[in-house]
Amino acid sequence: MDTLRHIPSLLQDLLLLAHRLLLSHVFLNSGLSKWDGWLDFDESKLTLFKYEFFCPDPPRQGALQLCEPETLTYVQDSLGLRIAEAMAYLAGVVEVTLPILLIIGLLSRSAAAGLLGMTVFIQVAVYPSWDHFINPAAWWMGVAATLLLYGPGRLSGDYMLSRLFKKQGQL
Repeated sequence: MDTLRHIPSLLQDLLLLAHRLLLSHVFLNSGLSKWDGWLDFDESKLTLFKYEFFCPDPPRQGALQLCEPETLTYVQDSLGLRIAEAMAYLAGVVEVTLPILLIIGLLSRSAAAGLLGMTVFIQVAVYPSWDHFINPAAWWMGVAATLLLYGPGRLSGDYMLSRLFKKQGQL
């Protein structure tokens, strides 16, 4: 009967692992789709960021628009164009790095916070609509918030490292 008392904590650890893997899957797939190879950014993703996300036709009500609103084009070397391109590269790096950290369970709360921040930005600046919030943003936020509140669980690198450091501190 003693082993049964550990079932709830094991289920919690499995649930937190599932949350880490679920959130990682979404963002890692998105991040990997932005690259053609090692440090070779997919040029079509630059176009996606410039025009679908930050200069859509027709413009989305309340969305961040970085191009010229009258022409729906970018002025060469404009600040808006540089921001859209920088956001594309930043998303490509962050959407690969943070999910990998979540998968192995290292810096898990920081990784979850980063993906939560990215989700909030997408919701507020790119797709500020109720439909996008309901699916997919709300569940991304819920999963990330759960990881922030409860941590990665015992099936994580964070937990193993904390145990290692505690054990070394006792020597």
